[in-house]
Amino acid sequence: MADLTIEHGEQQSSRTSEAGAGWGCEQIGRFTDLRPDDAIFSWLNPSTLWRSRNEVLAGLFGDPSGEVRARWVAAQHARGVDPGHRIDPGLGHSFSFLLLGDPGEGDASQYAVVPGLLKVGAGTDFAVVASDVVYPTGAGDEYGDKFFRPYKDYQAPIYAIPGNHDWYDGLGGFMRVFCDAPPLRPMPRKGLRGLLWRRPDPIDEDRLREARALRGAPAQRAVQPAPYWVIESDSLLVVGVDTGIKGSIDRQQTAWLRRVSADPRPKILVTGKPIYTRNVYKPSPLEGGGTIDDIVRDPAHRYVAAIGGDVHNYQRYPVRLADGRTIQYVVSGGAGAFMHATHTIERIDVAGVEEDDFRAYPLRGDSLSFYSQLYARRLRMKWLYLTPTEASRIMLEQIRNTPVRPVDRSLKITRRMRWAARMLGAWPWPLRLPVKRVFHRHLSEFSDWDEPPLFKQFLRLTVTPEKLTVSCFAATGCLPQEENPPIEDHFEISLKP
Repeated sequence: MADLTIEHGEQQSSRTSEAGAGWGCEQIGRFTDLRPDDAIFSWLNPSTLWRSRNEVLAGLFGDPSGEVRARWVAAQHARGVDPGHRIDPGLGHSFSFLLLGDPGEGDASQYAVVPGLLKVGAGTDFAVVASDVVYPTGAGDEYGDKFFRPYKDYQAPIYAIPGNHDWYDGLGGFMRVFCDAPPLRPMPRKGLRGLLWRRPDPIDEDRLREARALRGAPAQRAVQPAPYWVIESDSLLVVGVDTGIKGSIDRQQTAWLRRVSADPRPKILVTGKPIYTRNVYKPSPLEGGGTIDDIVRDPAHRYVAAIGGDVHNYQRYPVRLADGRTIQYVVSGGAGAFMHATHTIERIDVAGVEEDDFRAYPLRGDSLSFYSQLYARRLRMKWLYLTPTEASRIMLEQIRNTPVRPVDRSLKITRRMRWAARMLGAWPWPLRLPVKRVFHRHLSEFSDWDEPPLFKQFLRLTVTPEKLTVSCFAATGCLPQEENPPIEDHFEISLKP
């Protein structure tokens, strides 16, 4: 597929109109025909939350991911995998690939991405899943409807780095599917964490074999060496790191990352935890001192971008360093899971990035309208609902940015609109519905929503010896955007020395 460019004035997206965002959807996309008839997933089910308890336990008693990861890597090395964890697909100088973040719910919000992904991804050389391949716990028996079936028609290999949810299974499902690894011996249970910790589910090998057949073509097959790896090419290295449950990097992976980063070729980092998100700097710590971002920023390492999943929307922070270089820090976690709000992100002022340099999808006004609709329905409080026009007007007053979509500045913000915005977290207010910090930590699942507009997204990256081109494509769940996926962001990075 030829390199994609934005044709200004022709591409309908959320940045040009409400219809381009999927509001007023008159015809739902054909993705509904792709879903299994029995695909029912709910974050509001108490059993789902209980199965995900390892997140809470890791926060209370410590994250064992580093210790378990070292055992997986040692077992892989004993099996004879490349100790440098290199993947060499024979890419040459120019190639393209897709990047999906946090896809694996197996419901409408995941399958709605598939038609546009197949259209945009035709002819790409591979895809990368960045974080949370399968919800809620990464169990191997759930890969059929949440990985193999949705991407059965994508005719290229798919590689992945695990997210925190993949680690709730002790990485057992992930390692079996992506690395063809046999299970590890269970570790002895120690202390309260060991007593409460959720153990990996046994994998039904017959069921997994049937699921693998859905992506059984020779061009689709791939086995990666470990949960962290580097994809080789003449022009660019794609470096994938495993951040476990809480985001830390163990000593062995740190040493590997330093060795890989010393290669003189330009690089992008793919990580389970974004370095910048919600106007906050959150670099993952390295065992022994320092952070991942210390490695990314070192000019000798030639990183040009760092892309992270985990947060279920799209954000981009072009950070200009003191030496004149710009590194693009991207959040791309909107390929299938429930949507994290963007309207609660404060006016951007981090690392020298100003508000009008920042990019987000969904737009803040669309995010506010989406959440107002969600709560108005679930709480049966009609007064909470803000139309996209009303929500955009409110966010313009709050953020004071240059709007990317025309806003009716003459629209009067009524008392009802102000109260709704306060309750939904768009303005500082002590009493609010759970949409901000507490919401993101503990109650995000309440926003699981399977009706258009869905505000999902994925990336297409094109590499030549001269430049890296990145486009963020949207999936709303509506037929027009399914047939012609909108471009919500587009930027180019020079790869020249």
